[in-house]
Amino acid sequence: MARTAIFSTTTALVSMFSLMAPAFGQIETVVVTAKRLAEARNGIQTRLGASTYTITAAQIKAQPGGDNLGLNQVVLQAPGVAEDSFGQLHVRGEHNGLQYRVNGVIIPEGNTVFSQTLNPRLANAVQLITGALPAEYGLRTAGIIDVQTKTGLDQGGEVSLYGGSHSEINPSFDYGGTAGNLSYFVTGDYLTNTLGIESPDGSANPLHDRTKQWHGFGFAQDILDAHSSLTAIFGTSNDIFQIPDQRGQTPGGLSGVDGLCHPPPSPNGFLEVGNACSFASEALNDNQREITHFATVSYLRSEGPIDFQVSFFGRYSSLFFTPNAAVGDILFTGLAQTAYKRDLAYGTQVEGAYHLGDTHTVRAGLIYQADDLTSTTSSLVLATADPTPPAPPGTCPAADSPPNAATVCQTSATPLAIADNSTKHAWSYSLYLQDEWKLLENLTINYGVRWDQFGAFTSADQISPRINAVWKPWADTTVHAGYSRYFTPPPIELVSNEHIALFNNTTAAGGGGPNDTPKAERADYYDLGINQVLPYGFVAGLDTFYKLSHNLIDEGQFGAPIILTPFNYLSGRQYGVELTGTYTNGPFYAYANGAYERAVGRDIVSSQFNFSPDDLAFIATHFIPLDHQQLGSISAGASYLWEATRFSADMVFGTGLRAGGATPNGGHVPGHAVLNLGVSHEFNLASAGSVTARFDVINVFDNEYEIRDGTGVGVGQPQFGARRGFFVGLSKSL
Repeated sequence: MARTAIFSTTTALVSMFSLMAPAFGQIETVVVTAKRLAEARNGIQTRLGASTYTITAAQIKAQPGGDNLGLNQVVLQAPGVAEDSFGQLHVRGEHNGLQYRVNGVIIPEGNTVFSQTLNPRLANAVQLITGALPAEYGLRTAGIIDVQTKTGLDQGGEVSLYGGSHSEINPSFDYGGTAGNLSYFVTGDYLTNTLGIESPDGSANPLHDRTKQWHGFGFAQDILDAHSSLTAIFGTSNDIFQIPDQRGQTPGGLSGVDGLCHPPPSPNGFLEVGNACSFASEALNDNQREITHFATVSYLRSEGPIDFQVSFFGRYSSLFFTPNAAVGDILFTGLAQTAYKRDLAYGTQVEGAYHLGDTHTVRAGLIYQADDLTSTTSSLVLATADPTPPAPPGTCPAADSPPNAATVCQTSATPLAIADNSTKHAWSYSLYLQDEWKLLENLTINYGVRWDQFGAFTSADQISPRINAVWKPWADTTVHAGYSRYFTPPPIELVSNEHIALFNNTTAAGGGGPNDTPKAERADYYDLGINQVLPYGFVAGLDTFYKLSHNLIDEGQFGAPIILTPFNYLSGRQYGVELTGTYTNGPFYAYANGAYERAVGRDIVSSQFNFSPDDLAFIATHFIPLDHQQLGSISAGASYLWEATRFSADMVFGTGLRAGGATPNGGHVPGHAVLNLGVSHEFNLASAGSVTARFDVINVFDNEYEIRDGTGVGVGQPQFGARRGFFVGLSKSL
């Protein structure tokens, strides 16, 4: 049926409903119009030829933990996703590069690390879009996480209390409804537990790891008329994290200062601060606070062959790291740094689709974003010098001793305060134009071009062609293939512009290399896949990808605050294969995903001062695995609804991220498998309505597994996955 006919039919339905009883007719008119406009909004952004994995709200509810989980735990069940520390996810061998959207509108990146502003409770569906992306997706192309929100068209909500192991308490609420032409949905929660960040030593109850988190989200849509709507979305999070301590650690570092306290000699000697030579690691008291607020306002119009949406978006994010035991931080790391970083991002996203009959849909868009960055740091360090010949512990060279790079020792026990403050304005423009051409009844091609330009600590631009094809040789078989040219600026909110010369001859000095500014990554991406619907409710898929990168972007954790810093490999290669499968039979649903991936890079060409000279020299001439490479990953799950009781299980398996070895990133942490189980039952109480009780066991076999071991290129401290936990929840419908 032609699109104009569909539009006319829908308009007739809206008119028919408006003639009915006022209350009934008004509600039905709003619902029908809202759904039609939502379809028009989704049609502005095509996913043709990309690999799209969708997790619905019902599937989120059904898995162990339900919507009490973080969004990262939901996405971890998708194919080709690997788990890292601090809640990070790696998709198809990329370190970061994820772009988050809410109802198709971009939510700018922030400089938070641990926080998760988007919550599964607000999601009607979560989509992970990967592969050779169409032209409307750019800058962050490792994966698009598009959260389709609940809208309030389904009246009602629930209040819930969830908690259990790790002293977790998690009350929450959500509610949606309509009032005239307005529909709305709100949700909020508070979370506290003693496992805010991964355990650094594998213990079930890590030391000094309390977190307190407040989250809120709101959606409101006003149907202006049969052809247009105005939508507002906001979200907020305010999260406090203690940085966990390792028990029984002894400070170790440089040679001591002659005449001050002298602990027993060790291979590395010891630092001294004032008259202190030792500090109990259990007494460290570092904390990090992360705040994020975001908002979008969108005007959507759909009339005749034209659909378009104009959106304005903004995001405020800040990170504040405080070392409340400065002496201890210096003794352990040579640095006690108080750091405040803030990013105010804002912009506009204008996109539209023009339907030329039944064979062509032309789409175009303009996206502008600006960032105002602020960085304020105050660092306490100790002065050092280079002794010749190498001095034993407790001695220092004379002032006129020639330098020797073999070793260093501190020359003073009095901390030096170094301030390093900066501000920066950054911006980016993006334009795209593409045509979706139905060449044959079973063959559709989407081709287009995109132009991106950015300016920050450096500037660059690129014209990027894209082409995708979808072929259906048979009714149950879909083949897709695509090529995309990608252009990815470094995450400007994370780029460090500290003046490294300020830290020369101190215990916070870098490895001695230059500090070239991170560059934009340029890449060629190829994707080929097939999806097959099989008898008896089975669906199977196979997808392959290959990416060649110039100035491949990676990230590492350097320095005291838990802040990631980007750097570039001159050349990069990433390739792999993914398998997906689902089975649906009435009340039973199951899925399984597997992936094999390789990701390697050669020659570090930016932020070199963070690395040792030996590592830089080796990587300059050898491809090495990227620190976040995980060769194999599997995710699987199942749920079964028996009358009012649902049984569920899911699991993830990974071969392990990279670690230090005979060569940089030459080893990997051991593989791991984690199984989770859950059961819930809905009670229909005549007087109180519906009440649901649930019980979940996370990490059933109490598998103690490492995510990171503290070695590898750009890797900070060790982190372990959560040990076994028991959780219960009670929720009541409203």
